[in-house]
Amino acid sequence: MNKKTWLQATTLCVAATVCTTLFSNCQSTSAEAAALGKNPTDTSDKKTAAEAAVAPAPSTFLDTALYDATMRSMVNGDSTGKWPVKGDYPLPGAILPMKRVLAYYGNLYSTKMGILGELPEQQMLEKLQGEVKRWQAADTTVEVVPALHYIAVTAQGSPGAGGKYRLRMPFKEIDKVLAMAAKINALVFIDIQVGLGTVQDEVPQLEKYFKMPHVHFGIDPEFSMKTGAKPGSVIGSFDAADINYVTNYLAKIVKENNLPPKMLVVHRFTQAMVTNYKQIKLQPEVQIVMDMDGWGAKARKITTYKTFIHREPVQFTGFKLFYKNDFREPGSRIMTPEEVLSLKPKPIYIQYQ
Repeated sequence: MNKKTWLQATTLCVAATVCTTLFSNCQSTSAEAAALGKNPTDTSDKKTAAEAAVAPAPSTFLDTALYDATMRSMVNGDSTGKWPVKGDYPLPGAILPMKRVLAYYGNLYSTKMGILGELPEQQMLEKLQGEVKRWQAADTTVEVVPALHYIAVTAQGSPGAGGKYRLRMPFKEIDKVLAMAAKINALVFIDIQVGLGTVQDEVPQLEKYFKMPHVHFGIDPEFSMKTGAKPGSVIGSFDAADINYVTNYLAKIVKENNLPPKMLVVHRFTQAMVTNYKQIKLQPEVQIVMDMDGWGAKARKITTYKTFIHREPVQFTGFKLFYKNDFREPGSRIMTPEEVLSLKPKPIYIQYQ
């Protein structure tokens, strides 16, 4: 994969404010934390109804002509030569770029971490389906599919019993999300904020879910505190080595269980959140999405996308929209599907918080 050296850009304005605000929005209240304490992680291997209702065996055919044409369309006229990223074709059954994923993000214990958890289940699902229709109307050439993006490991402001400043959700909470997703035939993403832990600690804990064809993964560098700092005090980071560990782990599961490719979403809104991006290795079993994760006014979000996502190409791109934080600055508002789809390249993963 040939990429040009990234030209140093200025960091986002009010970075400290972003860090503090995002962390406060991602913390559970004391009551929610107490609720978490009453629900220890269920490590049972019992099959739930949602697990039993997984998708059928993956397709044995990849339409490479369609794949190539969709990739060219996704570039959206970009003339830098960075896009599309060159690599091997994915395994049959790949979702990207033939479909655009539209995800609702959050945690069921918190009304502050995202729309998934803020609204009652039925209202949330109906709102998600409405957004799918809006995005489908904005681009009729690519099918839009719904997803629920659940934070299964949350960064914490206190060290906890293990001193890792992170809290694992009970498996029964993940199972609830799977059951919700089944009602509208949605994909599921499991996301982790490792705190002072590591992806090597957290990923194997969730292996039984990754064996399900419709379950994918997300990792959040913001709360990966390699320096030992408390989450929220500074913005964390993942290195290419961390991302490669995750993709290798997922690829092994895909191969051993005859699954379609997994998607891996990596959140990003600063330069330092992802280091050594050129060393991130692509493989047919995993599709990597670098997701622009910053909030605020339209101009700043676009600058963030251009600076940290477009200029450092990995494979696919994503874009995050905030129902509340995108209105925080004077005169700001949430971007429309048409505005987001005017970006180069067009984001193929869209997330609402």
